[in-house]
Amino acid sequence: MLVLGIETSCDETGVALYHGQRGLLAHALYSQVQLHADYGGVVPELASRDHVRKLIPLLRQIFAQAGVRGEEIGGVAYTAGPGLVGALLVGASLGRALAWTWGVPAVGIHHMEGHLLAPLLEEGEPPAFPFIALLVSGGHTLLVRVEAVGRYVILGESLDDAAGEAFDKTAQLLGLPYPGGPNLARLAEGGDPGRFRFPRPMTDRPGLDFSFSGLKTFTLNTLNQVGRSPQNDADVARAFEEAVVETLYLKCRRALRETGLGTLVVAGGVGANRRLRRRLEELTGREGAIIHYPRLEFCTDNGAMIAYAGYRRLAAGQSQNLVIRATPRRSLEELAPPEVS
Repeated sequence: MLVLGIETSCDETGVALYHGQRGLLAHALYSQVQLHADYGGVVPELASRDHVRKLIPLLRQIFAQAGVRGEEIGGVAYTAGPGLVGALLVGASLGRALAWTWGVPAVGIHHMEGHLLAPLLEEGEPPAFPFIALLVSGGHTLLVRVEAVGRYVILGESLDDAAGEAFDKTAQLLGLPYPGGPNLARLAEGGDPGRFRFPRPMTDRPGLDFSFSGLKTFTLNTLNQVGRSPQNDADVARAFEEAVVETLYLKCRRALRETGLGTLVVAGGVGANRRLRRRLEELTGREGAIIHYPRLEFCTDNGAMIAYAGYRRLAAGQSQNLVIRATPRRSLEELAPPEVS
C-alpha cells in the first residue's frame, strides 16, 4: 500500500509518500520560522494560511520526486491533533478531499503517535516492543510505556510548560530570536558549566511527571542578580540547558529502572538537542539499555512520520468516515490499536 501523509499541526508543512514494501519514497517539509520570527512565536491564523499556500506545491514536489500518480495512492493519513485547530483543519480537509477523489480510505493520526513511531522509519533493527518513549517537544513532554502500536500508557507528563516551551520562553528572557530552543543551545555552548547550578524540578520526589515553569523564574532572578553581559547570558543559558537535560536524564533512568525495560526511544524536536543525546547515551550505556532516535530531520514535525503511522493503521484495516475531524487536545491513551477499526 502507498500512503500519502500530511502534517499541518503547527508551523511546519510536511508531506510524504510511504510504501509498505519500498519504504519512504519521498518527503518534503516547509518551515514557517521566518514568517513567525517577527512575532516571537507562532501566530495561529498566519500558520493556517501558510499551510493553504504551501500544501499543493509540496504535494506536486513529492509526487514528481517519487514518480507516482495520484491514482496509485492506496490511502491518506493526516494529522488530526493535537495542534492548532485551524492548522489541523487545513491538512484534514485536503487529506479527506484527496481520499474521496481517489476513492481510498483516510485516517487521522495522533501527532504524538507520529513522533513516537518516527524511529521505526530508520534502517536497521527497529526498537522492539515493549519500550519506554521520551516524547519531548515544544508542546509536550511525556514518558510513555509502549506495548505495541496503539497501546500506550503514560507514565509521566509535564504539569505545566513542556521542555521545548520552557526553552523558547527562556530564550525570550535572554533576548534570543525565534525559534528560541536551538538558539539557546548554541549560546549555551560558550557558557561556563561550573558557574551556576539551577534546580532539577521534581527529581527529589517519587514519580515521573515534569515541571519546567519554575526554571524560567529562576533564570529571570539569576539574570537580575548578575546583570546582562554576553558571558553572563551564556553562563545562564548553559545552566538552564543542563538543568532541563539532567531532569530528563533522571526521569528516564527512573522509568527504565521502575519498568525493567531495556529500550529507550527519544523523539520530538527537543530530541535533536546534542547535550540531551549525549547524556541519554551515557544513561543507556550505564543501564545496559538500547537507545533509538529518528534522524535529525524527523525529530521536528514532518510528513514522513504521519505517512508511516497512517500506513500501520490503514494496512490493518482501520479508517474513518467522511467527517472532517480535528482534535486540538487528545491523550495518547485514548487511541485504539490498529487491529481495532
